[in-house]
Amino acid sequence: MIRKPDEVRMKRIGTTLLLLLATWMAGAAQAQPVRGDHIESELVAATDAVVPGQPLQVGLRLAHDRHWHTYWQVPGDSGLPTQIKWKLPPGWSAGPIEWPVPQRLPVGPLMNFGYEGEVFLLTTLKPPVDLPPDGSTQISARADWLICEAVCIPDGADLTLTLPVRTEAQPSRRAAQLAGARALVPRPIALDAATATIEGNRIRLAFKPQANVASLEFFPLEEARIEAPAAQTLKSEDRNTALYLTAAQPVAQEFKTLKGLLVANGGPRKADQGGWAGTIELPLRASALGAGFATLADSGGGDGNAPLTLWIALAGALIGGLILNLMPCVFPVLSLKLLALVRHQHDAVTAHAAPVSMPRHGFAFTAGVVASFLLLAALLLALRAGGTQLGWGFQLQTPWVVATLTALFFVIGLNLLGAFEFAFGGAIASSAAAERLQSARVSGSFWTGVLAVVVAAPCTAPFMGAALGYAVTQPAAEALLVFAVLGIGMAAPWLLLTFAPQLLSRLPRPGAWMERFKQAMAFPMFATCVWLLWVLAQQVEINAVAIMLGVLVLLGLAAWAIGLAQRGAPRYRWVALIAAGSAAYALIAATAPAAIDAKPVRAAADTAWQPWTLTLQQQTIASGKPVFVDFTAAWCVTCQANKQLVLRSRGVQQEFAARGVVLMRADWTRRDDAITQELARFKRNGVPLYVMYDSAGRARVLPELLTERLVLDALDRVAPAKVLSGG
Repeated sequence: MIRKPDEVRMKRIGTTLLLLLATWMAGAAQAQPVRGDHIESELVAATDAVVPGQPLQVGLRLAHDRHWHTYWQVPGDSGLPTQIKWKLPPGWSAGPIEWPVPQRLPVGPLMNFGYEGEVFLLTTLKPPVDLPPDGSTQISARADWLICEAVCIPDGADLTLTLPVRTEAQPSRRAAQLAGARALVPRPIALDAATATIEGNRIRLAFKPQANVASLEFFPLEEARIEAPAAQTLKSEDRNTALYLTAAQPVAQEFKTLKGLLVANGGPRKADQGGWAGTIELPLRASALGAGFATLADSGGGDGNAPLTLWIALAGALIGGLILNLMPCVFPVLSLKLLALVRHQHDAVTAHAAPVSMPRHGFAFTAGVVASFLLLAALLLALRAGGTQLGWGFQLQTPWVVATLTALFFVIGLNLLGAFEFAFGGAIASSAAAERLQSARVSGSFWTGVLAVVVAAPCTAPFMGAALGYAVTQPAAEALLVFAVLGIGMAAPWLLLTFAPQLLSRLPRPGAWMERFKQAMAFPMFATCVWLLWVLAQQVEINAVAIMLGVLVLLGLAAWAIGLAQRGAPRYRWVALIAAGSAAYALIAATAPAAIDAKPVRAAADTAWQPWTLTLQQQTIASGKPVFVDFTAAWCVTCQANKQLVLRSRGVQQEFAARGVVLMRADWTRRDDAITQELARFKRNGVPLYVMYDSAGRARVLPELLTERLVLDALDRVAPAKVLSGG
């Protein structure tokens, strides 16, 4: 009986110890490392407890398998930085990740920045002041990373750390490791007399060293600022230390500050040997900034043109608009309208009626052109503002638009040949566009301007590409002004002609020649149909092209039946309606998603050209080879002319081969966001664009209209002819 209290007391003590042990084991189990694919992760703290209101240093420990790595906050040419999403109790807050100094990780021709072995990514957590002591708190986080060696594996872990809450805390068993990791986190550093200048594609970072700098590495804190794989050259110049870097091409217009991490003499890991690291943020010297953008503005093949201004862009848009009138897809439309006005003017004079007001037609046509350009521009800007990657000529990247235009021009051509007239009571709606072309009403001139813009927009005239590229990077008011001037340039010749009736009077008097001319103009319309069908063949599969040809047959049948009905056989009206309806149904089938998603028809490709990708371009340049990139599209008339007359010429092809130039073609016939983004990097919004890269990655932009001499001159600059020995 005397032992019973002792036994009870011992039993209670044992139970308490077991509960404490279970609690400790549960907390320890929650803080155990998590094993993933080729990596081990866990959350660790610098102290053994949480103190209310006092910052808590926590680290994400990543232990990589041999040869495997994860990435720094700026990963380099590829990769993704590690991310941490904290799940904290109410009242807690978390600071940003404090990244230790990374290492350079070459992967083939690429250069990445990251970590191998064991690394601690630090974060400072702040608990609330009113956190109750004598309890415990649980800290959770979701960590995600990309672990790579020869292959890359997206991975992550849900991690938990449980700590007691006390009024005082002691260093944890990880405290020394976290203190060592904190010593590797760089801080901003003030360099004596530091400057950063950019000259062409070369960046010079110079400062007066406080101690000997035997080695120096630069890690960019912004992406797409420097060429990560390029050599970094350290020089001693006039008692200054100068580090030369290679700017990424093309140089971004917003690149006005050099932000990065400098690691000297091996960094903090070799502090005993004078190693240090620090972050810098230096403005690029204004006097050198313009030189860095010479390649962007060099659309004329010059050596150092200034960047585009609003006035230069307006001049380019005006001249480009004037040249658009000569494009083969535009000229027939405008010629027909002018011919119709001449006929109606003569008919009015012959009938002693009021003459047609030519200036009114000129203003109406101008209004149609300018309004259409502004509408297309507003749509383009709105879609781009919403995140959609589009460029000028985007409407012809849509197969149903191409197919509809083909049908429209075919119907217009049939009407010009006299297959039918427009007295059928509107039985076929698509003929309304052709009617407006030849109407004496002012509204007809307006709609002629609209149609002219629809077919002209994809034709990028010389001086136009750089102007449009400038426009879409500016505020909406300036952008719309550039597009309005483009429309004024296109409409100006026709507007001036309506104010000069003496010029119209020099044309032959209306007669049989006018009817013959009208019929002859049908064939440019049919030629435009051939071109549009060829464009469509680059976008859809072969069966869809065959269906589209069937659409034209049905439209021909409908036009024939309309003509018979107009000449006294009304029963053929039903044939026309059935044929037109069948044509509309077949047109929808030809541009259905299944036809668009299938493999399109491709002509035999030039064997010397490779499909362009940014990765392939970078890898090729990194291997020391020059690259020529042709940004093109099937619907771009200028592109096709340059391809046939210059790029496929024997002399140019031989020089490309002799100088080891790798040829790449970026085909923008169908929408491609990667190409759109690359065009935007060169401040362009449409094709053609021709870029020659030398073996160091320096870019040279060629003009939009090529000649063999221009291409060969560019080759001499970036890829000099190889000197061959022997006979």
